[in-house]
Amino acid sequence: MTTNQWIQLVFYFIALLVLSRPLGSYMARVYENKPFFLGKWFGWLERLIYRIAGVHPEAEMGWKSYALAMLLVNAIGGLILYAMERLQTYFPLNPAGQSAVPPDLAFNTAISFITNTNWQFYGGETTMSYFTQMAGLAVHNFLCAASGMATLAALIRGIVRRETAKLGNFWVDMTRSTLYILFPLCFLFAMVLIQQGVPQTFSNTVNAVLVQSTSYDQPVTNSAGATVVGKDGKPQMTHTVVTEQPIALGPVASQEAIKMLGTNGGGFFNVNSAHPYENPTPLTDFLELLAILLIPAALCFTLGAMIKDMRQGWAVLAAMFLLLAPMLYLCAQQEQAGNPLLNKLTAGVHGEALKDGNMEGKEVRFGIINSALWASVTTAASNGSVNAMHDSFTPLGGLVPMWMIMLGEVSFGGVGSGLYGMLAFVILAVFVSGLMVGRTPEYLGKKIQAYEMKMASIMILIPPLLVLICTAVAVATGGAGTNNPGAHGFSEILYAFDSQSNNNGSAFAGLSATTLYNLMGGAAMWFGRFWLAIPVLAMAGSLARKKIVPESAGTLPTHTALFIIMLFSTVIIVGALTFFPALALGPIVEHLKMLKM
Repeated sequence: MTTNQWIQLVFYFIALLVLSRPLGSYMARVYENKPFFLGKWFGWLERLIYRIAGVHPEAEMGWKSYALAMLLVNAIGGLILYAMERLQTYFPLNPAGQSAVPPDLAFNTAISFITNTNWQFYGGETTMSYFTQMAGLAVHNFLCAASGMATLAALIRGIVRRETAKLGNFWVDMTRSTLYILFPLCFLFAMVLIQQGVPQTFSNTVNAVLVQSTSYDQPVTNSAGATVVGKDGKPQMTHTVVTEQPIALGPVASQEAIKMLGTNGGGFFNVNSAHPYENPTPLTDFLELLAILLIPAALCFTLGAMIKDMRQGWAVLAAMFLLLAPMLYLCAQQEQAGNPLLNKLTAGVHGEALKDGNMEGKEVRFGIINSALWASVTTAASNGSVNAMHDSFTPLGGLVPMWMIMLGEVSFGGVGSGLYGMLAFVILAVFVSGLMVGRTPEYLGKKIQAYEMKMASIMILIPPLLVLICTAVAVATGGAGTNNPGAHGFSEILYAFDSQSNNNGSAFAGLSATTLYNLMGGAAMWFGRFWLAIPVLAMAGSLARKKIVPESAGTLPTHTALFIIMLFSTVIIVGALTFFPALALGPIVEHLKMLKM
């Protein structure tokens, strides 16, 4: 890696740290209902929302009521979104005349957008109307992100409070997450994107005149769609000359903002953030990368502020960074090294090996380092956006985003979901360390007992179980839908269910949408989201009922370098033991085969 590339990476993480600290403190004030400047401006709107919805903000909930409210809002939202997709021909703002989305695809997409996954088995500009994109997909980008943030707020309250069953009010937490955090950030970010050239319009597709026309032959078809055959028995062909290219437009900037800041990832266009209308310049690329990790990183400081010990937030943030940094380096190094087979070929033709690295599937305006950074960051977070095609990465370069998802997306994870996933590993690390020294494990003054361990174990084991079972079923049924044979085709299937089960949403590409994948993927996304969120709330309720245990000489400090290393090791060991056999059948064997050719 060059000096310039190192400077880009260091500057990115410095900017992330500088911005996340004040944002984290601000979010803590929002959830603790302390005075903050936006509260003076929008407090009337918050109270109006409660009055219209019939919400009593002072009435707090136990964990079961909190979980029921979270499930209810997402289930109803999913049904509305499914209906919107199926009936989009009857709604306005459909200038391209998009038809109804097929049932299995509408099911998969609805589940995808209510679970913060944003997996896309469709091309946005060729499938969804403007109305569906805005009133359906973008709205649920806000709702699912706010649900994750609210769940985290409840967990932190469970850690802080003592001898109570109350965790706050879900409707209040979700409203405040949207009104005071997500909406203001998205508004400012969308304005910057518009200034940089991202469209925000209701105009229909426009036609651009090509600098150089092109032509092609295609078969003639009749009214039934059948190919017309001539007297010679050959299909009749027509010659078509193309002088214009249609360019899709739409309200892109507004969806792009919440797509990044909410760690959603659902792109307005099929090629996502590789499209020049979603990500037109190096500046937008940097800002969108920053937006992906901004709230997840800031929530570590929110944790520290709410528990009145900022060292705990720094410790979790440090563990997250340790998980990301080496994998980012591996991805960048592998892509910079390029494909050895291509290097040998160019060495034989030109006398020296190609030194520009692997640029296949990457945008020239971003280059290798920013493509590797995006692939690592977007899969460390629960964000399915891409600015390069992961399917075109080298085997080990492609292993990195796959592995980052397999760790459970706890470095840095989705908004809310990443930190509560990491706290499950904290509970596990504390429990293991307690067994090692023969003491009852404690975390922040709360004893970690069998119930908390059961809930943390469910959170950690459910996603791998979904990934491996769904992958096994897909492979056992013939691996339908894969466009590549052998190890790479297996990697495409494994990545797809890895992404959906862990609510990421990025794709390895090369996998065609089939009814099997749509239905299994939808189920994996649903259970991967809510079978984790419910144990989180159950654990929060259990912790809230406990007394605070006074710190003693035998208490394990959870803010030291030793504990950070233990937490890092726990995440790595669980991920390695669970997924190494599957990785060995996919990217690892593909890499070894490539070296032997």
